[in-house]
Amino acid sequence: MVVCHDETTCLIPEPITCIQQIVDTMAQECEDITSLVKRARALFFQRFEYEGTVVVCSPGRVNLIGDHVDYNGGYVLPMAIPMATVCVGSLNELSMCRVETDSTIQGIDDPKYVEFNIPSEATLLEPGSPRWANYVKGIVAGFHDRVSNGFDCVITSSIPVGAGLSSSAAIEVASYTLLEELFNSPSSSLKEKALACQKAEHVFAGCPCGIMDQFVCTYAVSGCALLLDCKAMESQNVPLNDPNVCILIINSGIKHELSGSEYPIRRAQCEKAAIALGAPYLRDVSRQTLEENKEQLPKEVYRRTLHVVNETENTLKFVEFLKAKNYAEAGQCMLRSHESLSDLYNVSCVELDAIVEIASKTAGIYGARMTGGGFGGCVVALAETEKALSAMESVRSHCELRNILPISYICKPCEGARRLN
Repeated sequence: MVVCHDETTCLIPEPITCIQQIVDTMAQECEDITSLVKRARALFFQRFEYEGTVVVCSPGRVNLIGDHVDYNGGYVLPMAIPMATVCVGSLNELSMCRVETDSTIQGIDDPKYVEFNIPSEATLLEPGSPRWANYVKGIVAGFHDRVSNGFDCVITSSIPVGAGLSSSAAIEVASYTLLEELFNSPSSSLKEKALACQKAEHVFAGCPCGIMDQFVCTYAVSGCALLLDCKAMESQNVPLNDPNVCILIINSGIKHELSGSEYPIRRAQCEKAAIALGAPYLRDVSRQTLEENKEQLPKEVYRRTLHVVNETENTLKFVEFLKAKNYAEAGQCMLRSHESLSDLYNVSCVELDAIVEIASKTAGIYGARMTGGGFGGCVVALAETEKALSAMESVRSHCELRNILPISYICKPCEGARRLN
């Protein structure tokens, strides 16, 4: 089953034999966010009884390779996806921010409507309940300019919450973009914007995430993945516009939660290893150095460090294979990456391992791996475009035999956050 941007089932004409026809179908399914904007505008009018003046959006993202290395200063290769978060907003005549989320967004806690005062020396913003509002509060508190006026806002999204596709970063970046437009105050740089959004997640959501998600939601260019050096904070676009290949996202349906205990534990273990090995980041540790100092590290910490070494090598090789259109070898990099994440970093789960195993044996798929923080969420696969639909159906049917009910998406790289009107 292919899921459209508005989360309805697409009726795809059969048979589709022309590669360009499939590419065109992908564009029709995924890039049209008209329904999201229409719903957000209607909700805005229903709540506030006037028309919103500014419409912005931020994409979600899928990471093709390079997981759990961003906070280790490593290389990651995410791309923006057509699933997006849309914000409709206007300044109001109050000193209060009034924000509502679309009740159709599954996984968002109650209440769906919040009010909070704009920050001042006397009134500092604090995280609280509902959890989703903390992302918006963090952006308001950390905006580069003074939020001198209240605003009204409605948020809607097609990014599944808890799937590892950066629904949280999309809210942050969309909210920041909305403030830039409402107050006519663009950030001095995209880097400043991404860092402010990351800080909001650290302080207000309690998740010590790396910079990858906010960076790609801000910087992404249509038709390209983004190779990000998380140590230097520098990026380069990697073309991914060959019509013969596409990206599959296979949602396991198992919700993950990065702010839980396991993610901070992994990060703390990596920081401990870097200190023990005398490196500012684990990305700077070579395989030879790690093996020479193996006995200095607890076994579990050694495994975490070995994953970072493996993932750094696999990511850079994957990029070179992608540029050379050597998709078979790129697929092998993805499989090695998953093995490292599962066996050394221990962030996979039974369902993700099963999907990767099934996908890797399916005709038309070059390689697959878990993506994102892990403990649930999605698998990403590199596939032949003309075999993508049959491959998705084959994966689905074999997963159902193991009581796994995945939902699959065909994606191509999209552009980053922007104003829509």
